[in-house]
Amino acid sequence: MASPPDKSKTIKLERYNSYLRRLHSTKILNSSSKLLFRATLLIVLVLILFFTLNYPPLSDNIPNHAHLHHHHNFLSTAFFTSAGGAAWEKQVRHSSTPKRRNGLSVLVTGAAGFVGSHCSLALKKRGDGVLGLDNFNSYYDPALKRARQKLLLKHEIFIAEGDLNDASLLGKLFDVVPFTHILHLAAQAGVRYAMQNPQSYVSSNIGGFVNLLEVAKAANPQPAIVWASSSSVYGLNTQVPFSESDRTDQPASLYAATKKAGEEIAHTYNHIYGLSLTGLRFFTVYGPWGRPDMAYFFFTKDILQGKPIDVYQTQDDKQVARDFTYIDDVVKGCLGALDTAEKSTGSGGKKKGPAQLRVYNLGNTSPVPVVNLVSILEGLLSRKAKKHVIKMPRNGDVPYTHANVTLAYKDFGYKPSTDLATGLRKFVKWYVNYYGIQTSLKKGSAISGEHPEGSA
Repeated sequence: MASPPDKSKTIKLERYNSYLRRLHSTKILNSSSKLLFRATLLIVLVLILFFTLNYPPLSDNIPNHAHLHHHHNFLSTAFFTSAGGAAWEKQVRHSSTPKRRNGLSVLVTGAAGFVGSHCSLALKKRGDGVLGLDNFNSYYDPALKRARQKLLLKHEIFIAEGDLNDASLLGKLFDVVPFTHILHLAAQAGVRYAMQNPQSYVSSNIGGFVNLLEVAKAANPQPAIVWASSSSVYGLNTQVPFSESDRTDQPASLYAATKKAGEEIAHTYNHIYGLSLTGLRFFTVYGPWGRPDMAYFFFTKDILQGKPIDVYQTQDDKQVARDFTYIDDVVKGCLGALDTAEKSTGSGGKKKGPAQLRVYNLGNTSPVPVVNLVSILEGLLSRKAKKHVIKMPRNGDVPYTHANVTLAYKDFGYKPSTDLATGLRKFVKWYVNYYGIQTSLKKGSAISGEHPEGSA
């Protein structure tokens, strides 16, 4: 009988192969673990770096954040300015929390704009909470709006970036903050541009306003609202000075028509939902950090560059005059309107009683011919303007504005105090500082080149 085959060598070989397989698997597992650990560590480091750059401490590194946002970094746009997230809500709450007892908590729309930035700083300076909202559109150079935003950030005023027609964003802001007031200054401005892009006026000045009122009416508590109308609503009115009781049913431009529509819409929401609403009719506001599409601004630019300027006359050869109103006076009027605004009477979209409804002129009460404005600029800039006198085109501009401010003085002490020569001196000082222009100026200006409210 044959002896059984010797399997010892085969068994040893299988054990050795099994050992090699286990050893190989262990090495692979160890290598994978190390790789996973390193990848996880790298991801954590990247996230730490990202949040350090895009969400700096609120008080210590605000200028650094402003610098990053000014360059419009993609990551900061995608994450920092979008509604939602703990860091975004923290900025919103911090900015809108009053620092003084019984201070207001104000949503300022158009906060990166001319009047909006000045009002935001004035409110913050006295201890109110301020949260801005702006879409940074390109109607004029957005770089100027970003510069204003940077200045606001230095004063711990945060601007939520978005559009008035974004109902979800507005709803989110009201979910995070129980605003006591809204200062609604966002609008599509400019009379002449309405002939090129009429839809932008309807979308912003009517659609955006309605959207804001819809969110405000549903809020609990409802905020009191002060908003910017315009002297343009007087249109073809011939009664001077313009009074709040004068006719405003003959607008001369689409811009004026949208502002008049806003006044009627305000009446409707006040009547149905109990919203407290105050409309302010601004008269040709000017000053530091102003709008480049305004005559005093581009006149300054063109005179310095030696370019000719168009100076309008009426069709019957009369001088065009404006009630130029300095920004500091307008800011005082806006704050006066906010301080005297009564609470809305509705709750959750239901009216519980009659609510305050007001409209006021905010002007300077001293119309000045445009040719006089040019003469003042010539003196301040030590340059002669190359004037091209032409007939005013039929584009919706009116030849004359003059404000009666008796009602605003009676109700909240509005009293303009800056004459055109003084205001233009402050504007020119800011202009040459901001744009780095070397020129000789008349002495006597005390404006700060940094702070919009510093000209007071």
